[in-house]
Amino acid sequence: MIAAFADSVRSLGRAGLFSLSVLRASKPTADFFAELLREIYKIGARSLPIIAVGGAFVGLSVTLLGYRALETYGASNQISALVGLGLYRELAPVLTALLFTGRAGSSIAAELGLMRATDQITALGLMAIDPIGKAVAPRFWAAVLTVPLLTGFFCSLGISASYFQAVHVLGIDAGTFWQVLKDAVDFRQDFLVAFQKSAVFGGITALVASYVGYHAEPTIEGTSIATTRAVVNASLLILMFNFVLSALLFR
Repeated sequence: MIAAFADSVRSLGRAGLFSLSVLRASKPTADFFAELLREIYKIGARSLPIIAVGGAFVGLSVTLLGYRALETYGASNQISALVGLGLYRELAPVLTALLFTGRAGSSIAAELGLMRATDQITALGLMAIDPIGKAVAPRFWAAVLTVPLLTGFFCSLGISASYFQAVHVLGIDAGTFWQVLKDAVDFRQDFLVAFQKSAVFGGITALVASYVGYHAEPTIEGTSIATTRAVVNASLLILMFNFVLSALLFR
């Protein structure tokens, strides 16, 4: 038990040092920005379909369940407030990050694991190219930048689907829907906080996926294990940090 605890502490220390090395390797060069744009497209733009589907169906589900609960108390016209606050404060940042982890986090871990297995990381070092600056830092900053944008896309699809469900299916007045939503959602406390949480979640996903992929065993099996570990660990950290951030930011 003591040995396992010591191994956990050492792993945590190595992860912290790895995170610091990623920040140190983030230098604004032309090559860095070119790689950053490629990663934004690979892990951001290609994640739009799954985010769109997820956001739409979450909006539909929350509207249907919320309407049934609010109708019991004669407050069914407040459904847009429930959907808006639920999406911006909790559901959109967390679910977007989890979908991003499954879609892009696994890809980051697999790519770096294969680079380790095929000695590409070693080759970069032999050519005097910092492998962290070349292969890890652009992926980290791409995740930090794209996850908030994906969260905004998730919210827009969720609210649009909620509007369709509430107005055209459940019979809520369209003007009431938008007015209640406008009164309930605050730009600073809800909208901006959602983006801040999403940026943190994107950084967590990229760091965890990069760390396990970068240090994977140089075999196909090692790459497979690293990919699974990246998704599981990043998902758990997202849920834990979401609680901490919600407790600190929403008062």
